[in-house]
Amino acid sequence: MTGELPRTARSDARDNRARVLAAARAVFGERGLGAPVREVARRAGVGPATLYRHFPAKADLITETFAEQRRICRAAVRDALADPDPWHGFRTLIEQVCELHGHSLGFADVFMAAFPEAMDFAADREQTLRAVTELARRSQRSGDLRPDFVIDDLILMLMAHRGLHDTPRAARVAASRRFAAYVIEAFRAVPGTAAPVTLPPPPHLRGAGPQRTGKPKE
Repeated sequence: MTGELPRTARSDARDNRARVLAAARAVFGERGLGAPVREVARRAGVGPATLYRHFPAKADLITETFAEQRRICRAAVRDALADPDPWHGFRTLIEQVCELHGHSLGFADVFMAAFPEAMDFAADREQTLRAVTELARRSQRSGDLRPDFVIDDLILMLMAHRGLHDTPRAARVAASRRFAAYVIEAFRAVPGTAAPVTLPPPPHLRGAGPQRTGKPKE
């Protein structure tokens, strides 16, 4: 029995940790990084003390919650820089970053420095911006990217893209993909020339006002 109890305790701890991370992905994804940690604990079905045993600080929880998105983002950067066609690499990286942001408001927040305590994300963000800058230089030399593009244009685009989280989740990903396609076409040196961007299907947004979080006032 003495060997069984520690194994059971370890199994319970792993299950609790997995539930907390699943809840954090849902809560932060829906409500952004401003969502309270207690809401994550409530959604996971554990007490705050259990959550804090696994993640002593909110930054620790955020880092683990978005570990997979960080891995995908880093891989996208590597693949884009290795692409022999700089314009294709530039376009693909923007599409993938928008895809990641479209699926989770929390990841969009942390990428855009809304939670500066998560320092690991700051390094990822700078790596991505450096990659886009390098791909932009290559694409401008090849004549595919408009010569007046600057990295602040990407940041402006991502700030506007974040507004898509006011739309219902069912339409958000489709809206994100179409938004990215329009932006890429605007970045093209001569929009509407050979091999234009094929627009993804349009989302159904008419009548879809901003989403509301929390209980309505009575």
